[in-house]
Amino acid sequence: MPKKGKKSKVPLSDEEQLLLFQQKLLAEEEAAKKKERLLTQFLKDKLAKEEHNSALNLNKINTQWRTVLREVKTRELHKDIEILSQTFERVVDCKDSVIKSLAKDLTEAEEQYAHALRSHLHNVDQLLTLQRRRLNLLEENYNMELEVLTKEFETERKTIIDQHEKEIHYLQDVFMAMEQNYIDSEYESKLEFQSMWDDLKNKNLEEKHFLRLQLENIVEDLWRRFQDALKNYTEATEDRKIAFETLKVKDEKSSKEIEMQMKKIQKLQEAIAALKGKITAYSREGEWQNQCIRNDKELVHVQLRKLKAQRTQARGKSQENLVKLTLESNAALKGLKKVVEKGEKILKLAEICRKFETEEEKVLPFYSSVLTPQEQEEVEKENPEELTEELAKVMVDYSGMENFWKRYNKVKLEVLSLEHRRGQLLDISGKLREMLKQYLDGISVSDEVLSQLNPLFIVNHRSNLPQPPAPAPSGDGKPPATYNIIEAAHIISHTL
Repeated sequence: MPKKGKKSKVPLSDEEQLLLFQQKLLAEEEAAKKKERLLTQFLKDKLAKEEHNSALNLNKINTQWRTVLREVKTRELHKDIEILSQTFERVVDCKDSVIKSLAKDLTEAEEQYAHALRSHLHNVDQLLTLQRRRLNLLEENYNMELEVLTKEFETERKTIIDQHEKEIHYLQDVFMAMEQNYIDSEYESKLEFQSMWDDLKNKNLEEKHFLRLQLENIVEDLWRRFQDALKNYTEATEDRKIAFETLKVKDEKSSKEIEMQMKKIQKLQEAIAALKGKITAYSREGEWQNQCIRNDKELVHVQLRKLKAQRTQARGKSQENLVKLTLESNAALKGLKKVVEKGEKILKLAEICRKFETEEEKVLPFYSSVLTPQEQEEVEKENPEELTEELAKVMVDYSGMENFWKRYNKVKLEVLSLEHRRGQLLDISGKLREMLKQYLDGISVSDEVLSQLNPLFIVNHRSNLPQPPAPAPSGDGKPPATYNIIEAAHIISHTL
């Protein structure tokens, strides 16, 4: 008995190997397609979950941010209401004072109006009397002139009517004479025309009869010649005519057969061309569809990669945006707190400054320009600035601060004027102190006064001021004249 061993493998043919290889490739392609489908389904589910979670988180963040904004807005609105109430009270005070001043002005204006109306009525009465007198004088002059003109008009009318009748009679006589002359000339011209017309008619009839005879003879000769030529031509061309008719019949038959054959050939060529076109079109459509399927497959792969990259980028951006939003919201809250503190300080300072305002500033807080038009033109010439679009936008943004800057500038000007006045007063006080010191030094006696020059300090009729040099003696030998000098302060003290 032979030993039982392993079964011997039968060698496969090339066709079987190809079939096995194709089956393996098909199985691998199906497995790959299943994997791709599972991956796409998994990614779609994951994307849906991520979108749902992101929407929920956004809603939570928006609700929290809205609550924060509402709280901040309520605080701002409460403060704005307080500020508006204060400003309203101030405006009401200003308007009350303005109304009082306007009521006074109105009473004064009514009194002035009554006085002006009385004077106006008095002047109107005087003017009416003057106008009536003037109208009476003008009416008398008008009546006088009207009588003169009527008389002149009647005389002129009579002369014009007489002249018109004379001219009418003259024109009627002229018309009758001209009509008689016209009738005579018309009769003579008609007689001449009739005679000339008869002569011309006779001449035309004679010429017409002569020409008709000549033309009849010429036509008879030409007809005879034509008949002879026609007989000769028909006798010479009878054989050729018969041959031409037979050839013409043959030509028609052959042309019909050629046309039939040509139509058949053309139909066959068109069928061949149509079949070739269909074959090329079908081949192109197949290639195009295969190419489109490949391109769609590549596009799907590319879009899948892009979606993955976008998802990762979106996550990173959302995290960065959350961090930025938190930082910016904190910074905005700090900035708003600083602005609120600054506004509270400004309001406190405004309330303090309100106490020190004058009645004029309470009534008219915003003064108009103090400069004259000429000074304004000089300032614009000295500081010319071209109005650009950026500058215009900035001016529009800060147009609401114009009244604030007016009051600020007014305060600055007052501060500068007060500083200037303070400097002037300090100079005046310094001068007055020096004068008072000189006066006290002149009155009192002390070591400092004695050591300094003093015109009031006189001992033995001598002052401690440096004496001017003695004048030279004159040539006459007389001594110079002496004068007694007394200080005004000494006289005033004794008189008082």
